[in-house]
Amino acid sequence: MRHLIYTAAMSVLLVMCACKSSTKAIVDEPDTTTHETRPATFASDDEMLDYIQRIHFNYMWDGAEPTSGLACERIHLDGQYPEHDQDVVTTGGSGFGIAGLIVAMERGFITREQGVQRLAKIVAFLERADRFHGVWPHWLHGPSGKVKPFGQKDNGGDLVESCFLMQGLLCARQYLNRDTEAEKALVQRINGLWQAMEFDCYTRGGQDVLYWHWSPTYGWEMNFPLEGYNECMIVYVLAAASPTHSVPESCYHKGWARSGAITSTAAPYGYPLRLKHNGAEATGGPLFWAHYSWIGLDPRGLNDRYASYWDVVRNHAMSNYAYCVENPKHYSGYGPDCWGLTASYSTDGYAAHCPGNDRGVITPTAALSSMPYTPQQSMAALKGFYKHGESIWGKYGFYDAFSPASGWTQPRYLAIDQCTIAPMIENYRTGLLWNLFMSCPEVKQGLQKLGFTISK
Repeated sequence: MRHLIYTAAMSVLLVMCACKSSTKAIVDEPDTTTHETRPATFASDDEMLDYIQRIHFNYMWDGAEPTSGLACERIHLDGQYPEHDQDVVTTGGSGFGIAGLIVAMERGFITREQGVQRLAKIVAFLERADRFHGVWPHWLHGPSGKVKPFGQKDNGGDLVESCFLMQGLLCARQYLNRDTEAEKALVQRINGLWQAMEFDCYTRGGQDVLYWHWSPTYGWEMNFPLEGYNECMIVYVLAAASPTHSVPESCYHKGWARSGAITSTAAPYGYPLRLKHNGAEATGGPLFWAHYSWIGLDPRGLNDRYASYWDVVRNHAMSNYAYCVENPKHYSGYGPDCWGLTASYSTDGYAAHCPGNDRGVITPTAALSSMPYTPQQSMAALKGFYKHGESIWGKYGFYDAFSPASGWTQPRYLAIDQCTIAPMIENYRTGLLWNLFMSCPEVKQGLQKLGFTISK
């Protein structure tokens, strides 16, 4: 089952479809159990959030690919892998997973020493894995570190997924602030990976736009310029921030912002989107667009000439919630405690669920990873999902997706959905990842270069 995440494919599809935890620590050793007994109740919302974060983080811990320590692209508890890809790792999903490792260290789910050891394994793998002008591919073969093509011509560098990965690594770099040889060495090695990313190369000869892919055999034939708005904003922030291969601010303004044409007047359910959602301008795109670039990039008080980014992400989440509550297609089960449309497994393969492509499938990460923006609505969804019991729950938490109308689900997980849950809940609770990423001196300089202001 090929998992399509690219915005191009999604756009076509959309157009066609119009305090420290007291919870038990997880030990770094092979897991031979199914999953622990699921609590029936919790003493408080905080206790519930501790549990939810820990279980979903476990995808990146017990569930990690053994050689690399990175996040498996998918984990199917039913053992069925139609493409025999159980040892394939995802670079972008691993970036979210690394953010989850930081949460786990901070909350005591694992010890700091365990976290540092795992990060050292990850960094060592990334140093020897295939890179293309300093940029990793979308998928890597875990045992070997060799590229696993995402498609025939997509067998080289994937700038977007690599930026999701680097976002997590920079958060880790900022977190590793103790005066120990292990932590100091990791900081230097992460800096080496960061400085090797040739963002300027991905302007395809100096154009005022960044390109998603480069292949050693097909060159630029994928031909995918990164123009907003979708999940890719972090790419331009990192490209401007790069200490070695920076791109000019004109790339952001002429490329990403389409020379100002990125702005929008659409306001589904009274929530102004502010920016044009590619392929879904009227009603908004899949909710992962409000998550992936925002694991570390803090939207609170973040503004540029085009938008206030708190409005962008919060209104996106609220309009998605309002759509599900109104439920214009009359799917049974939708409501204030069961909402959230984003890209995930679906009743027929994989789909970019959103108001313009609603198939009656709810994806838990959509609501849970929106918790910083919609805390009451997301908490209601969490409790509603939890009431479904074991029918949508397994070793790594909520299954990727389910259809309350048809009773469909699968005991399967995707890293890009599962691994955003613990970090985004933590951003709601403490702002940990936001504070770490925004503390990077290069990020501050990059944002200033692009004309951003921060008002809190």
